[in-house]
Amino acid sequence: MANFAKPSVPRFSVDVYQNEYLPEGGREVNAIVTVTATGGGTLGGGLSPAASGGHPSAAVAIMVDCSGSMDYPPTKMRNARDATAAAVDTLRDGTHFAVIAGTHVATEVYPGDGGLAVASPTTRHRAKQALRRLASGGGTAIGTWLRLADRLLSSADVALRHGILLTDGRNEHESPEDLRAALDACAGRFTCDARGVGTDWEVKEVTGIASALLGTADIVADPAGLAADFTGMMETAMGKEVADVALRVWTPVGTTLRYVKQVAPAVEDLTARRTEAGPRAGDYPTGSWGDESRDYHLCVEVPPAGLGREMLAARVSLVVPQPDGSVQNLGAQGLVRAVWTDDMTASTAISPQVAHYTGQAELAQVIKQGLDLRKVGDFDGATAKLGRAVQLASASGNADTAKLLSKVVDVVDAATGTVRLKTRVTEADEMTLETRSTKTVRVKK
Repeated sequence: MANFAKPSVPRFSVDVYQNEYLPEGGREVNAIVTVTATGGGTLGGGLSPAASGGHPSAAVAIMVDCSGSMDYPPTKMRNARDATAAAVDTLRDGTHFAVIAGTHVATEVYPGDGGLAVASPTTRHRAKQALRRLASGGGTAIGTWLRLADRLLSSADVALRHGILLTDGRNEHESPEDLRAALDACAGRFTCDARGVGTDWEVKEVTGIASALLGTADIVADPAGLAADFTGMMETAMGKEVADVALRVWTPVGTTLRYVKQVAPAVEDLTARRTEAGPRAGDYPTGSWGDESRDYHLCVEVPPAGLGREMLAARVSLVVPQPDGSVQNLGAQGLVRAVWTDDMTASTAISPQVAHYTGQAELAQVIKQGLDLRKVGDFDGATAKLGRAVQLASASGNADTAKLLSKVVDVVDAATGTVRLKTRVTEADEMTLETRSTKTVRVKK
């Protein structure tokens, strides 16, 4: 099941959706930039050896929480072992990998020699044998797990480095500053998907790890679902073809790039992650890519101009930074324009794509605000925010989020956002809504 064919490296394309027309004196330009990679590995299920000099192209570290709380209930640790075994089975031959046991310290479980194993029928079997030794006991210091994963992953000469992290509890045995420092040290060195199992972990910690390391975050409320989730994560990782892709945005003199946000498949603000890339250009990290499409919202402030004038507000391209400081240009480009007109119909129209994703970003924000207000007992404020969330989810067709909201509020009228807070909400339902609040739906065609 692990011998996948090696597909070709994907081709990238960039499409820009905007209303380029501004009224006289108008200065704000909004555009949705859709980046699509096609012809790569997600559909084929494998990895190419691109850009790695013939070496295996990927390395994966699986970090498993083995703190004392993993014994409650006892099935949790068994499910974690089974899930890790399933993930190991999904590794493609030739992929470098390691398994780490995480407590208040980080311990190599396999291969255990300070390096990485190379996936084959033999090493997969040995790794699964080693998993039998996983036992719970001790505390939780996730920063130490990430730093060990970084050391192991960096020992391999590969193009793609990825981590999978499972925790069931709060990061109680190191300070928030220590975890932040570990995330800062690992950012840009490997991507990481993070999962919380059960309901005793902190949503903001798990989502913060995934956000910092450009991965996904989710809840597995029932430990019995871990194996399927781990298999899915590993299959996605095995489909990645190009690492460290950056969105390069150039703007002309006199313009200000106000923000760059990923808006699909989830909301992620990239504005503060800019790396300068020459005069008036900056790179925004997007992580690793396989066969997939993502949407980004750019907001540019331009200098005012006279009626009939037009200008290039921004140029978007895709690059892969190289170790020697150069960049590989992926050959895809999109242009964001500004045109000043006295046609009120043209200048006041809102691009459907921009309107849709502005609503999706607000949806993510009001869910988090509503849940925070609910936790501190401001039920009127929570009702207002979560009602607005129901209204936005309904209007945009975000059925998954609407379903999650319905477990926290009773919906009286979705169109107007009229809701009542449920008096009894399970912790799992509340945490699921919070964890998945940033997931978006694509704009209706």
